[in-house]
Amino acid sequence: MAKEVILLERVENLGIEGDVVRVADGYARNYLVPRGLAAPVTEGRRRQIENKRRERLRQMREELEAARELAEKIDGMDCTVLVKTGDQGQLFGSVNAQLIADKVREEKGIELDRKQIVLEDPIRELGVFDVAVDLHPEVQPKLKVWVVEE
Repeated sequence: MAKEVILLERVENLGIEGDVVRVADGYARNYLVPRGLAAPVTEGRRRQIENKRRERLRQMREELEAARELAEKIDGMDCTVLVKTGDQGQLFGSVNAQLIADKVREEKGIELDRKQIVLEDPIRELGVFDVAVDLHPEVQPKLKVWVVEE
């Protein structure tokens, strides 16, 4: 026998918060409801979840707008990282995401988390590099990083 429940959280292969789904009675009674992942469908719960969903959508729009504003400042911005090199122009160490985030904060006054800076591998040579900054899944401006000899 199937039972209709409303999901309170995202459940893999079933749905996201606010979805009304039909599941086996035992699955709902023994797994979803005791873990707080779902609840029986009532009109009050529907309104409550709909209000949460609207609030979450509003919050996501605000985050996207803030990311776009920050992206306008970052896109095409230059950042210079001074490094020590050996006789052959070989870097001592490498330039990583944390160093780039610190330089952007120091030079431009923009706070970035090291996790937002997309580097496949640390930079190990002198030159100019375009580095993506992951502000939002839809917003990834490019930052120009100059790695120069000290």
